[in-house]
Amino acid sequence: MSEKKALVLVVEDEPKLAQVLIDYLTANDYATHWISDGRDVAKYYSEHAKADQPDLVLLDLMLPGRDGLDVCKDLRRISQVPIIMITARVEEIDRLIGLEIGADDYICKPFSPREVMARVKAILRRIPHGDQGIKTTGLTHFPQLQLDEARFEARYHDQLLELTPAEFRLLKTLADAPGRVFQRDQLINHVYDDQRIITDRTIDSHIKNLRKKMAIVAPEDVIRSIYGVGYKLEL
Repeated sequence: MSEKKALVLVVEDEPKLAQVLIDYLTANDYATHWISDGRDVAKYYSEHAKADQPDLVLLDLMLPGRDGLDVCKDLRRISQVPIIMITARVEEIDRLIGLEIGADDYICKPFSPREVMARVKAILRRIPHGDQGIKTTGLTHFPQLQLDEARFEARYHDQLLELTPAEFRLLKTLADAPGRVFQRDQLINHVYDDQRIITDRTIDSHIKNLRKKMAIVAPEDVIRSIYGVGYKLEL
């Protein structure tokens, strides 16, 4: 039996641009579904609750009906699917807002479709789908924190953390060397391995989100900030 293709949901209101993305995704052996209105994303998820869930979402920021930031927030309430935001806004604050609400990556217009494919492949390489979920390697275990890289699951005090792929990779990096201080540029290299330009503030945003999610389970702050250097995990 052939392995099921990874499904990429393309949320883009420009038909020509959407078709270019779909053509490149199809040529790279991905299945696709196109949505042009932000209001239709939640409807798609409700109608495909048990089947045909996307493995990744390409999400345009400027959409009719409901903009990309609101759509991203909606998705994060029901799913941890990887999200790559596509935006014509190049200001750093827009990029950070996208990341802080749960997006895993962003790419700015105009872009090369090949660059988009590289980002898609980089994320999906790290995310098991289909039969790949039976792998059991990549385990990190502490009394209060367990990470399973094969299943992309993080448990804190026996409670499942709903982490984005970027947040999971960041926590895994810190947990694989507890007590070690990681500089921000070192964490950037672990979270984003395709040599893109990422600012220190992006890592700070991910750390902020991680702390919030872990604090819901337990009030202790195990991610320590080392002033002027970076972060470490103390368990």
